[in-house]
This record gives sequence, structure tokens and C-alpha cells, in this order.
Amino acid sequence: RFIMLTTAIDILSGHSIGALAATAAAVMLAGFLRGFVGFGGAIAIVLVMSAAYDPMIAIPVASLVGVPSTFQLLPSIIRDSDRKFVVGFSLAAVATAPLGGFVLVALDPASMKIILSVFVLVMVVPLYMEWRPPAGALAGLPGVLLTGVISGAIQGSASMGGPPAVVAALARPGQPSEQRANVMGAIATLNFCAVPPFYLLGLYTPTVLVLCAVVVPLYMLATLIGARYFTRIGHTYFRTIALLVLALLGVGTLVLAVIEGATA
Repeated sequence: RFIMLTTAIDILSGHSIGALAATAAAVMLAGFLRGFVGFGGAIAIVLVMSAAYDPMIAIPVASLVGVPSTFQLLPSIIRDSDRKFVVGFSLAAVATAPLGGFVLVALDPASMKIILSVFVLVMVVPLYMEWRPPAGALAGLPGVLLTGVISGAIQGSASMGGPPAVVAALARPGQPSEQRANVMGAIATLNFCAVPPFYLLGLYTPTVLVLCAVVVPLYMLATLIGARYFTRIGHTYFRTIALLVLALLGVGTLVLAVIEGATA
């Protein structure tokens, strides 16, 4: 244990106070978003940490810190979600996530992020205006499976499969608690989809594991706070805040992708 503690201290001492503080702030914001609206945590962490660290550190950290909170939110997912949506989506996403690597090879990641960001921004306006897809388009099993296939492939290739899942969940009819639970169930599946390939690729380095060990308690605390805020005011403001978060993440991801493309 002493050796492990010494190693952890050595790793942390190699990072600036500013970078660690930015990471802690990003994790707290991410945990709050995860608890309140059910999504946005991973992208928030990647957007902030990519400025302080290499993306090969930021993305694996984002994939791991959300795993414990999945179990933290599991009672709400089981109690409130539309199981047909969550189960169908999960099966399709798990099956197609490994195939995302082929997409990654065929299409530049920055280009994929730009396409996805534009799609999300275009969808925010009709969703805000209470748009609903044609009857059965997303409620039926084919629509649910298609959403899972798209999200799983994007998750496997660009680690950004959440926005299409959120768009699909918000487009379905239902109470805010059900929509939030559907989002959380879909995001939980996508989190687990990323872990095996990242592990096999050797991305969970000692630096990543140490950073995760430090920030996971902050993430879980912020998730708890976000969940309690949803209980108090979320039923009234959930949809508006969820769409605002979706729009901000779309803009942030678009800007980051354009910068990546310009510097590539």
C-alpha cells in the first residue's frame, strides 16, 4: 500500500495545480449534469481535460469516472425507465460498439464530431418546440434498435454516442422522470461499451487510474447533488435544461472538433 501511495503521489506531483483544479471542477460539473439531466458528464470532462491533458488521458478518464455513478443511479433507472427502450437500445449499442473502430479508420474523428455536433444543434430547435416523430418511428422496436446501432457505432469510434441517444429519448412521449431514466439507462450502457476496448488498447495507464481514484468521489458527490435537485425542481425544468445542456455541448464539441481539424 505504501508503494502504491508513493506512486500515486509521484504521478500527481507531475501535474500542475491548475490542471488538477480544472479537472476537479470539470468532474464536479459532469457529476451534477449526470445526476440532474442524466447525460453530458463524459463530454464535459473531455472538453475541459483535453485542454489540460492529452486526449488519450481525458477520454479514458471520462469513460471510467461515470461507471460507479451508474450503480448509484440504477434504482431510478429501474423504477422510472421505459424498459423496452432501454433494453432494446442497450442490446443494439453493445453489439455495434466494437464495429465503431471500422468507422474510426474510414472517417477522420474530427469530421465525425463536426457532423454529430451539427446534427445535435439542428435537432434542439424542433425538440424545444415539442416536436414528436411520426407515430411509431421511435416507439417501435425497429426505431429503438436503430438508435442503439447509431449510438453504439459512434461510441466505439468517437466516444460520443450520448447525443443521439438523448435526442431519441427526449423525442419520445413520457413524463420528465421517465425521459430522464431513459437517458440515464442509455448513457450507462454506452459507458460500459467503452471500457473493454479501452482496456484492450492499453489506455488505462497508471496516470489515468490515479486521476480516476482522486476524482471519482467528487463525481459521485456531485451526481448525488444533481439527483436531489432533480427531485426538487427537475420535473418542472428538466426538458428545458436538458435541451440547453445538449445545445451547449453541441457547440463546445463543434468548436473543439474544428480546432482539432485545423491543427491536424
